[in-house]
Amino acid sequence: MTAEYPRTIGLILAGGMATRMGGGDKALIEIGGRTILERVLETLTPQCERILLNANGDPRRFARFGLTAIADDIPDFAGPLAGILAGLEWIARHAPGVAWMASVPGDCPFLPHDLVARLHAARTAQDKPLACARSGNWRHPVVGLWPLSLRHDLRKALVEEGLHKVEIWTARHGIAIAEWPDAPVDPFFNVNTPEDRMRAAALVAQDGDAPSRAAPDRG
Repeated sequence: MTAEYPRTIGLILAGGMATRMGGGDKALIEIGGRTILERVLETLTPQCERILLNANGDPRRFARFGLTAIADDIPDFAGPLAGILAGLEWIARHAPGVAWMASVPGDCPFLPHDLVARLHAARTAQDKPLACARSGNWRHPVVGLWPLSLRHDLRKALVEEGLHKVEIWTARHGIAIAEWPDAPVDPFFNVNTPEDRMRAAALVAQDGDAPSRAAPDRG
């Protein structure tokens, strides 16, 4: 990890139920002979101090990756905010001195290599406590940067208010937007359906192991 931004721990969100894929773990889907989780780790690990995995159920299915797996402590699959809270609270307990967490979904095989740096740059330039990514016209609320200082407010929103929508909570505090192009390949393309899996495999076969590298950055 470079020194151009504060110490940041990465969180891969793999706690969903993958209903559109017929269940199972989307992070363990293979694209071009490698799991999506392997592809996410390859991109995110150099950008972060360490990587955590938010996953519910038996964590042994991820044991081969050597990650610290953290389950939600908010019941009934409360959505990605519950996973984000779990990550923030783990960092507060186990990583003193780290004030930031970057989150990504576990189903995005083509993440950008400058993700964390540009999220930090956006929140600094726009003077906001939070940041998330946008590609083209689409905002990606869980591709985000989260300060540990807001974890108590997040728990209150989840537990006392029953608030589950990411964008409602982030709007309360102010969120910066970091921009990426969505062509020739959207770096936040995610595998939600069997058709998405086929498209991702075709992109890898056509353009190599990381087709998003062909997408030019916006300044």
